Amino acid sequence: MRLTIPLTFFALLSAVALTLLPAPARAQHAAAYERRELTIPVRDGTRLFAIALIPTGTRRPLPIMLVRTPFGAAGAFPTAELPAIYRELAADGYIFVVEDVRGRFRSGGEFVVNRAQNDPRNPAGTNESTDAYDTIDWLVKHLPGNSGKVGAMGISYSGWLAGLAGVGAHPALKAISPQAPTTDTWLGDDFFHQGAFRQTQGLEFAAFMEFDPTGFHPLPIPDYDHYDFYLRYPTLDSLSSATGVARLPSWVGYSTHPARDAYWQAKAMQNVLTRPEVPTLFVGGWWDQEDILGPQLAYHTLEKADSAGRNRIVLGPWVHRGWVERGGDSLGPIGLGSNTADYFREAIQRRWFAYYLHGKGDGRFPEAWAFATGENTWHTFDAWPPRNVQPRNLYLRANARLSFDPPPAPAARGTVPAGRVPARTPEYDGYISHPAHPIPYMPRPDDGSGWRTWLLQDQRFVDNRPDVLTWQSDPLAEDLTIAGGVVAHLFASTSGTDADWIVKLIDVYPDSVPETPRLGGYELMVNADIMRGRYWKGFSQATPIPANSVVPFTVDLHEQLYRFRKGHRLMVQVQSTWFPLYDRNPQTFVPNIFHAKASDFRAEEHRVWHTARYPTHLSVLVLPAGSGESH
Repeated sequence: MRLTIPLTFFALLSAVALTLLPAPARAQHAAAYERRELTIPVRDGTRLFAIALIPTGTRRPLPIMLVRTPFGAAGAFPTAELPAIYRELAADGYIFVVEDVRGRFRSGGEFVVNRAQNDPRNPAGTNESTDAYDTIDWLVKHLPGNSGKVGAMGISYSGWLAGLAGVGAHPALKAISPQAPTTDTWLGDDFFHQGAFRQTQGLEFAAFMEFDPTGFHPLPIPDYDHYDFYLRYPTLDSLSSATGVARLPSWVGYSTHPARDAYWQAKAMQNVLTRPEVPTLFVGGWWDQEDILGPQLAYHTLEKADSAGRNRIVLGPWVHRGWVERGGDSLGPIGLGSNTADYFREAIQRRWFAYYLHGKGDGRFPEAWAFATGENTWHTFDAWPPRNVQPRNLYLRANARLSFDPPPAPAARGTVPAGRVPARTPEYDGYISHPAHPIPYMPRPDDGSGWRTWLLQDQRFVDNRPDVLTWQSDPLAEDLTIAGGVVAHLFASTSGTDADWIVKLIDVYPDSVPETPRLGGYELMVNADIMRGRYWKGFSQATPIPANSVVPFTVDLHEQLYRFRKGHRLMVQVQSTWFPLYDRNPQTFVPNIFHAKASDFRAEEHRVWHTARYPTHLSVLVLPAGSGESH
């Protein structure tokens, strides 16, 4: 058996996980640090472990930068050398502290993944917010040379923890930056997306984190191609039993709460972080393969109550954690024209914390910093989405066409010929979705190494499959910039009683790109996501889809700032499997797919309709030329 350590979960590790950085990414700094191991008591008597790096030879009091993590404080700060990901912040001077959350590594207590604020198993009433409060209270009272001001930051799980530090915030906490926070792990972050279970993420994370609370337990995958490994198990029950995860707390949660019920609502950060108690800087990547929804959802939640102007957001051309890595001058094969990650850390993140923790600068920050890929320029806005965007609908049309013009009124309807209904008609396009032959979410073989960049893959690897529908526009006569949310309004039918709907908005490059030949004809996903059809009436309860009836489905494709260039084409693809990232839908309604039997999985015909009565379309927000301040 070949042991494969899934890169899925290495990408999940927070910004403090120094072991994830290659040796060249570690840097010496002008300041020398003293490394101290700390034991911090919290209100229920649990003792949490932390490590502080305290600058030596500094006479002035310094603020504290706190990162809380389930991924190991000792691995984050193994020596007194400061990791390079903090080099820009270090130039202003901070005491850096990283802490193990309760129940992980050297901290006491019980670990619960995305612990709910009000956990009935915890009569003492402690949670991640109270642990953060008590940690900050201890640090400002016991760490020498601190100024009494604290910031909190983190990425992914640690970003969620940074956000929760702002709930019932300690008076010493002056600013937080939740970066790619795991805000709602059912709606659009790590474990489910609009009802569809992220099979590889959910399975491998449970094994990675819960087999051993004091460390990591990578899931052994014997196949070089992970697609083959997951295909071997026809049901989620057989997969979880064979891998031993069926008994783990996270898997029990997935399998007993497949809908977005109170269990998931209690874990969702946007339901508790509802107003900005302290200045808050959210950070997200347009191509974040793990937490694309989190920063967007959390920002918009706080914005509703931001009367004091404390809420801000940064959205850039990055995969998960891409903004803390050196450079950032490319996105897969696509050049960006500048070092976007370096710019963020120096010009945005450093300035943000310097103002609130050091009192440097004038504090005049824009509402949003957003990078327009395609144009390859940073923009600042006084609102996000920009106030002057113009809503437009991009319609699916007959003959595989895509247009901003709606379908025309129907002509006299003819007679459907006897025998099998054709796959394409003036009214719909159809395909057979077969659970035994699912569409790969990335080119095979999938050995785990492509996880970070799968959203950037050239979609030509699937666009000739009979179970992938494609619509394409004419070449654009002028540039087109979208800014804000993209939502697919799908009118579809199925011969079964359940179905998954995957919708992609794609930028198709011209056939010839002389300056970069490998981009000729490239099909880049700009927005994409999945929705489980059984939730067509609402996410809180599954409802069978009436067979052979046209039903409206709404698929949130999240936000973007993207310029489609003149001469490029717009493309929309629709399919019903993305394997093995997402589990397979039986396509016959069962109460709980986690307990579906192999006999429940059947091939069914799905149709996407595009008529005046059933006008399938994508809603986009178009930004007029010259909007926003460029940088």
